[in-house]
Amino acid sequence: MSTAGSEPSPLAGGEPSTLTAGEPGAPPARGAREKRPAPPSGLVIVDKPAGWTSHDVVGRMRRLAGTRRVGHAGTLDPMATGVLVVGVEKATRLLGHLALTEKGYDATIRLGVTTNTDDAEGEVLAEVAAGQVTDEAIHAVVAALTGPIEQVPPQVSAIKVNGERAYKRARAGEEVELRARPVTVHAFEITAVRREGDAVEVDASVRCTSGTYIRSLARDLGAGLGVGGHLTRLRRTRVGPYDLSVARTLDELAHDCVILPMAEAVAAAFPRMDVSAEDARLIGHGGRLASAGLGSGPIGVFGPDGALLALVEERGRSVKPLAVFVP
Repeated sequence: MSTAGSEPSPLAGGEPSTLTAGEPGAPPARGAREKRPAPPSGLVIVDKPAGWTSHDVVGRMRRLAGTRRVGHAGTLDPMATGVLVVGVEKATRLLGHLALTEKGYDATIRLGVTTNTDDAEGEVLAEVAAGQVTDEAIHAVVAALTGPIEQVPPQVSAIKVNGERAYKRARAGEEVELRARPVTVHAFEITAVRREGDAVEVDASVRCTSGTYIRSLARDLGAGLGVGGHLTRLRRTRVGPYDLSVARTLDELAHDCVILPMAEAVAAAFPRMDVSAEDARLIGHGGRLASAGLGSGPIGVFGPDGALLALVEERGRSVKPLAVFVP
């Protein structure tokens, strides 16, 4: 019978170990943590739940992936659900470029009620009857809000005003003046109009460029109809090539943390440029290559073996590296 506190020897024959902690084959020192290998670099497509901030999701993904090197592309408000693209390890360098891609949303807009945040989480500023608004009028204003438009962001947006986030100034009671910005609403389709007395709710599907605020579309739809309006539901259905069909809930990811490899992520999101071994060596050292005529925006560069080498953009007759991923 072994004495209390003793441990069986790891060596054959029961001989005591003479290896010092830290030597090859030696057990780890007491209290020492074994260093976990870094997770693979890639993207995780999360179906964000309501009530969570994007930062909350990043915090959860850091624990699930086992690394602090995690970020997200394109913030979703706590009330919103749907596609949130999360980058792990080297893929965090892709996020700024992915955030600029086209996005899709399903939304519900309540007419007749104006809030100070343009959504259901704000304080009600005014209420008027909206039952008299016709379907024809709704479609007419929606048509005016489709295509290239000038849009004023919400008071509680993250845009900086004199070095401070607009939402911080607005929540301190300050009236924030934000300039209209050009955005493009590729599609603004009404999918349902529900009426109950003087209340009117409009369901819509929106496809738009990065930087478009769906809350502002809700506000401007209500303003154009003369009754006011705000956003009551928002679900992001797509970010670039990634949609809800590939998104996973946090509970699903807790059981199986699916990380889309970097090469697959870039090939799905950006034009592809395959290069020779010599050009691969050149781009690996930050050099420029001849233009491939693939247009504006980021381009993924792949070596002869299919490995992802870099993300580049065309500048005149050459392409300039935006991010190099080879060692």
